[in-house]
Amino acid sequence: MELFPIIHTNFWDAVIAIPVIMILTQILKIIFHIPKKYVPAIPLILGLLISVFISHRQNLIAGLFMGWFYGYAAIGNYAALKTTIIAYLQTKKKKRLAE
Repeated sequence: MELFPIIHTNFWDAVIAIPVIMILTQILKIIFHIPKKYVPAIPLILGLLISVFISHRQNLIAGLFMGWFYGYAAIGNYAALKTTIIAYLQTKKKKRLAE
């Protein structure tokens, strides 16, 4: 038995899985009114489910390993997007106040 699994993934797994996880997380937040402290667990669980049951059905260890990355990539992308939007809006507000 190998210590580390051989993981075969492709570009489309990440390009499709991560945005799907982000969208599903937002939908679940709206539908179920999930408290903020539990929200980061949602993309992690969704990433694991997508990876284990869709992307890497043939290998549980690879599915868990990649699912962890899918979930945390979705969390990071969401945080970066939110920070960028907030910074942009604050810059626009400062410019309007300066005029």
